[in-house]
Amino acid sequence: MSALDVSRWQFGITTVYHFLLVPLTIGLAPLVAAMQTAWVITGKDHWLRLTKFFGKLFLINFALGVATGIVQEFQFGMNWSEYSRFVGDVFGAPLALEGLIAFFMESTFLGLWIFGWTRLPKLVHLGAMWMVAIGVNASAYFIVAANSFMQHPVGARFNPETGRAELDSIVAVLTNNTLLAAFPHVVAGSFVTAGTFVAGIAGWWMVRKARSGDAAQLAEARTMWRPAAIAGSWVMLISLAALFFTGDTQGKLMFEQQPMKMASAESLCHTKTDPDFSILTVGTHNNCDSVTHVLDVPGVLPYLAKGKFSDVTLPGVIDLQKEYNDKYGVGDYRPNLFVTYWSFRAMIGLAAGSGLLALAGLWLTRRGRVPDQRRFSWLSLLAIPTPFLANSAGWVFTEMGRQPWVVVPNPTGDPNLRLTVQEGVSNHSVTTVVVSLVTFTLLYGALAIVWFYLMRRYVIHGPDKAAPPPTDTGPDGTGGPPGRASAEEPAVEQLSFAY
Repeated sequence: MSALDVSRWQFGITTVYHFLLVPLTIGLAPLVAAMQTAWVITGKDHWLRLTKFFGKLFLINFALGVATGIVQEFQFGMNWSEYSRFVGDVFGAPLALEGLIAFFMESTFLGLWIFGWTRLPKLVHLGAMWMVAIGVNASAYFIVAANSFMQHPVGARFNPETGRAELDSIVAVLTNNTLLAAFPHVVAGSFVTAGTFVAGIAGWWMVRKARSGDAAQLAEARTMWRPAAIAGSWVMLISLAALFFTGDTQGKLMFEQQPMKMASAESLCHTKTDPDFSILTVGTHNNCDSVTHVLDVPGVLPYLAKGKFSDVTLPGVIDLQKEYNDKYGVGDYRPNLFVTYWSFRAMIGLAAGSGLLALAGLWLTRRGRVPDQRRFSWLSLLAIPTPFLANSAGWVFTEMGRQPWVVVPNPTGDPNLRLTVQEGVSNHSVTTVVVSLVTFTLLYGALAIVWFYLMRRYVIHGPDKAAPPPTDTGPDGTGGPPGRASAEEPAVEQLSFAY
């Protein structure tokens, strides 16, 4: 393997692992804020317990997400120094905004939320959690803005004297139509992940409590876990609908901006009018003629590309390869068709796990029912990883499908504003990159064990027992009497430890 291959493996491993944590952070923060809002409005103890329970899980995920995300930015200078040199003026702007605005907002208000249960007025404390929710989504916006420039470079020009891309308009970068389509898709996927997480855990606990045979346990299943499961199920269904519409918008932009990715998603080798969408194929894909279509659906690809069910011509991989050879010079401009084809279908198929849990949960909890079937308990647990894997498959498709480009040429922009992965890699020896690959993989493996251990521990432990709610203000105008611990301090200490 070359240094390029090892560098790609390292970036792929660290990025996929990091992004396993990101969707839950983006989606769970607003859900925790919504649970706390429900408690503030209704005063019902079970919403407070749910807020603290899922708040602990959010903090664990957030902390591990920060730890794994730091490595991502280091890699730009380590393994992709030529890429950093080429787009540093442009790529650095949204990343700087993410750090200066979004991350500072998240960390500041998260600290207030962790330690402010007995020290802040109730509404101020609630506002801190909503600011965290806004911050994590603002962070996602700036990160997706940086990635969208790689997919569709705008707001910059190529300087032939320096051989670099130079920023012309930060507004154009932050209003890139690729960004405006990708960001809501990312957020919708994150809400699917968080909704599945909440509904899956709540469903498991609900069945467990209902089967205990104890009246108090059954009452808890009805009053606390059932509302959480229903809320998570509705979040899933609404977010899945949003995924469909935002994905449709992205598909049409992909057809215009990256036709090779569109063709690769279907392993469409030759230009064809109204090709069918294949659900199942047999073959290696990278050799186009070896693919055998087993199950096809007509009309899907034309609609995805142009919003019409017929009279749509899609260029094929082989024809686009010839076109790009003429336009950009001799080279291989095809992505890995096998990975692109199946990651696209994995993204769609794995989302069905969330949909199945949502429909089953809403049906089994209808008219006040509290399900006690073991199979629903197993479904709740098995559905939890599916949106994590679907999100990862979506990013694998997005990034692998644009190969060999690290900055994809804009069909209507500066023709020189482009860079291949080969041109962006650092000039390191294979041994150097292998050492860092092994080191990061082992480190991330250890962090994965820590993440799973902590999440499993707190999920099995369950929410803390009911306690007197935090006082709104103490005698000194703060959130509690100074100089002594309140009834909520143990929960605060646990939250701090998780953080």
